[in-house]
Amino acid sequence: MVRVVAINASPRKDQGHTGMILKPFLEGMKDKGAEVDLFYASELKVKPCSCGHLYCWHKSPGECIYQDSMTKLYSAAKNAQILVVASPVYSPMPGDLQNIINRFVALLDPVLEFRNGRTRAKLRADVQLEKVVLVSGSGWWERENVNLLAHVIKEFSENASITYAGTIARPHIYAMRTSEGISPEGEKVLLAIRQAAVELMENGEFSQEILDAISRPLFSREVYEEYLG
Repeated sequence: MVRVVAINASPRKDQGHTGMILKPFLEGMKDKGAEVDLFYASELKVKPCSCGHLYCWHKSPGECIYQDSMTKLYSAAKNAQILVVASPVYSPMPGDLQNIINRFVALLDPVLEFRNGRTRAKLRADVQLEKVVLVSGSGWWERENVNLLAHVIKEFSENASITYAGTIARPHIYAMRTSEGISPEGEKVLLAIRQAAVELMENGEFSQEILDAISRPLFSREVYEEYLG
């Protein structure tokens, strides 16, 4: 069985736009037999990393100096094959998620090596993670607004020698909803997101066709500029 650890970094948790697009993605993974453990970054109360002396690397390998709710996330991540990071775009991410990403340093083996011209680490032997996925929605019209956040998550993955499976990006995400609920076009996007999860489970990657279906414009740039007005 494939185990998945998902982190919802939205302060609004399931009620926000991030939760709206994360739900079908996780459901698609469950459809293919995955076991999913969902965490909310705002509930974890993770202390900021202060790894100047790299206690978790040199003094007590694999153990963080802090004993807080990150301990539970460490345990889940060690036994999962896929990490799903779900976040709104905040220049580049919410502070709670930044703390979590920083604290993942405790899962890295302090043996560095050059790969493709970059200094990289790798996960400790007792950590099973193989893939990382980013699920993100933004309010801006263009998909590229997610690029900075995606770059951070991709670098984190590559530094840890984990495969970055890709980004599920939904621009002008608010357009998926109306005063009456999810719009018909929004429902199509949610179905595409669910299918993307199935593709990941079956093929280990996303097709460009499904990524384009998820991030396609729901109205024109001209309409967006009028809205900015």
